[in-house]
Amino acid sequence: MARLRSDFFVSAYLRRCAVEGIDAVLRRRGAAEAGAIFVKVDHRNGTASLYGPAPQALMGEETGERLFARVLAAVPPGDIEERMRREMRFDPDLFLIEIDEPRDRHLLAIAPEDS
Repeated sequence: MARLRSDFFVSAYLRRCAVEGIDAVLRRRGAAEAGAIFVKVDHRNGTASLYGPAPQALMGEETGERLFARVLAAVPPGDIEERMRREMRFDPDLFLIEIDEPRDRHLLAIAPEDS
């Protein structure tokens, strides 16, 4: 099954967050067709978490579902900004969404942990 274009996914995700009462903004627009999507969750307590595309081996091939993995957890926001600067140097076509949510409620489909 074909995966949804990145720009469509981001648009639907932002709308879903709004419906669920989660403040979310698009900080960086990436490549419409297949830009990688990263989500920064600001916990409002001086920490933030970062989610990014799950490794290809963990992708939901049969459903075409876009899965995410936690990249950084409960770190100072500056650590995430530095990580995203490095990611943007490697892939300038990525999307970055930022959520303001103290409970880490992000509505993302998370890939199962690699065991």
